[in-house]
Amino acid sequence: MQEHEYLTPEKYEEFQKELQFLKTVKRKEVAESLEYAKGLGDLAENAEYHEARDLQASTEERITKLENILKSATIVSSHATDSVTIGSVVTVVKDSDKEKKKLTIVGTEEADMANGKVSVRSPFGHAVLGKKKGETFSFSTPSGTMTYKVVEIK
Repeated sequence: MQEHEYLTPEKYEEFQKELQFLKTVKRKEVAESLEYAKGLGDLAENAEYHEARDLQASTEERITKLENILKSATIVSSHATDSVTIGSVVTVVKDSDKEKKKLTIVGTEEADMANGKVSVRSPFGHAVLGKKKGETFSFSTPSGTMTYKVVEIK
């Protein structure tokens, strides 16, 4: 069974565009590469043919993955709420360093720590869900237990 995926409207649209590109442009390019490679002769020792087949397989795999994600996706957007949900932009402060961090809680396909997007399925994401402004929460990491306080929710 496919896990439910949460996407922002922007990511949903990005995946739709990628899927459209793969189905129209990329499939055609791969088919042309295959035809060209077949024309080069003996398929058993034809590197171009094998490369084109691998590209075809990875393209079809990505199409299937995107179709499944889009089919099961729930669109979330940031919204005013008094507790942390998927789509929330939450400002937290770690017990040990007092430096504020602003993070967005997103689905796994959108997670990107470098840009402050944390997966709802990560230890942090799981621990912060449902918390209200002023609440503290903890979760385990390989380097020990981390404790944070929710400063603001948008």
